[in-house]
Amino acid sequence: MESNSTIKTELAVIGAGPAGYVAAIRAAQLKHKVVLIEEDKLGGICLNSGCIPSKALIYASDFLDKIKNSSNMGIKVGKASIDFKKMQQWKDNIVLKLNKGIDTLCKANKITIIKGTASFKSSNKLKIINNNNISYVDFKKAIIATGSKPIELPNLKFNSKKIISSTETLSLNKIPDNFVVIGGGYIGLELGTVYAKLGSNVSVVQMTDQILPGFDKSIVAILHKNLEKMNVDIYLNSKADKFENNKVIISSKEKGKIELDADKVLVAAGRFPNTKNLGLENTKVKLDNTGFVKVDNNLMTNDKNIYAIGDVSIGPMLAHKASYQGKLVAEIIAGNKQSYENVIVPAIIFTDLEVAIVGLTEQQAKNKNIEVKTGKFPFLASSRAMTRDETQGFVKIIADEKNNKILGVQIVGSEASDLISEAALAIKMGTTLQDLALTIHPHPTLSESLMEAAEATMGKAIHILNPKL
Repeated sequence: MESNSTIKTELAVIGAGPAGYVAAIRAAQLKHKVVLIEEDKLGGICLNSGCIPSKALIYASDFLDKIKNSSNMGIKVGKASIDFKKMQQWKDNIVLKLNKGIDTLCKANKITIIKGTASFKSSNKLKIINNNNISYVDFKKAIIATGSKPIELPNLKFNSKKIISSTETLSLNKIPDNFVVIGGGYIGLELGTVYAKLGSNVSVVQMTDQILPGFDKSIVAILHKNLEKMNVDIYLNSKADKFENNKVIISSKEKGKIELDADKVLVAAGRFPNTKNLGLENTKVKLDNTGFVKVDNNLMTNDKNIYAIGDVSIGPMLAHKASYQGKLVAEIIAGNKQSYENVIVPAIIFTDLEVAIVGLTEQQAKNKNIEVKTGKFPFLASSRAMTRDETQGFVKIIADEKNNKILGVQIVGSEASDLISEAALAIKMGTTLQDLALTIHPHPTLSESLMEAAEATMGKAIHILNPKL
């Protein structure tokens, strides 16, 4: 059923995830008339079936693990039981509250929210389909913020029952006895850790010679060891061939054919930008050879009326990058001179141990012909880490040998996800080792480890021996 209803607006935003709704709110704050189009729920994948629900389950499973392993602090408990249904309800309530919060904020900023699937009819017009109803939006500028979806493997197609994506993994009604994860990236390792702590027998199958491909080997080594302590079986240089009779058949470079029992198989082989059926052929928007929307440093596509942000655009597929781009593109459309250049984007993995990185690795700096110095402070030497009984991990700093500017920071250990923001600010502000070392950090805190690592990089550490002296 076609409708003749047409809404006219200054800005149309397609997708209400962390890129889209943030762009819409900031644009509304800048006095633009905004229409926000979403086919599913406000908040996108991140809020509804990604970042937020996964972190809730990670926290719950970690809390359970701490209870089980608290006897060395003199805390004795009986056998802890799990009400998984209640755990899922707790997680869902968090998502619902945040979802309602976004709806309230959009309405308070006088943003028109349209439910439906959008496609371009031209460089100034969108067609919106909601069930059998069709409407149109005429716009001056549009933002594509449609996010991404899990990559499906040809030999392991999603079926929502046995072979599942991260979305279904977060909404299981039963803890699987045997849980096989295809892919040793951050999504697979985070969710594998959850179910390992909840009692599943977890196996991780990774094609390359290490989990977290591209990460510093010192980070990978400590995380790999910790996963094995949780009885997670890790198969490197291995490929999943097929799934049959509740078993995943894998080919291992070292061990040949192996059968893994599997009640559930999580395929976490990466994500792909959502650009299909957007009607881009009716505009001047172009895709690159990997399927991402081509944009310039102003996040503008090849069509001067259309911008692209978040997972469909340049940069890592991270919610905080998407939100940053959302605010940035709203300012650009409003005429403020800004650009997406020299952006510092931290990355976090909520495994046990947590991993957080920002800036250049030692190897990346060397590839740029930068002479570097490095320093490392272990949490084993941190008084606060000791009082938390969480002494695994370290803070590592990479700095320019010539001027002591901090180029990169890597943190492995408890609360790495919160500690990394200070490091990101340090790099963004062009901070030197001296600046960080001379900043008084409260004691006893984990944040002192950043100060100590800066001192260690200069050979002036107080609480560890200095090999450089």
